[in-house]
Amino acid sequence: QVQLVESGGGLVQPGGSLRLSCAASGFTFSNTAMRWYRQAPWKERELVASITRAGLSTNYADSVKGRFTISRDNAKNTLYLQMNSLKPEDTAVYYCNAFPPYASWGQGTQVTVSA
Repeated sequence: QVQLVESGGGLVQPGGSLRLSCAASGFTFSNTAMRWYRQAPWKERELVASITRAGLSTNYADSVKGRFTISRDNAKNTLYLQMNSLKPEDTAVYYCNAFPPYASWGQGTQVTVSA
């Protein structure tokens, strides 16, 4: 079955960096477009970044453009999100999923940006 396991979150000061990982299994990762989402407390889940199957094209939410970079390693079935210049408003649980998304989501990884 489809399994998505996010990791790499943590507590970081404003201006800091984190690299999130998403280990995918149960589907053909290299043939699947992928996305990172996030959900802050009391807010709807929002799309953060997306990447095509071969990683040749990426897109970002305006709020993270220029600070976040999505990438993938198809040999390792792993999706990444490099987050730089983090802001308190980036605090959220971060999730990965395919596009179109699978019904089952991972547990997410908590990112907290605070002084």
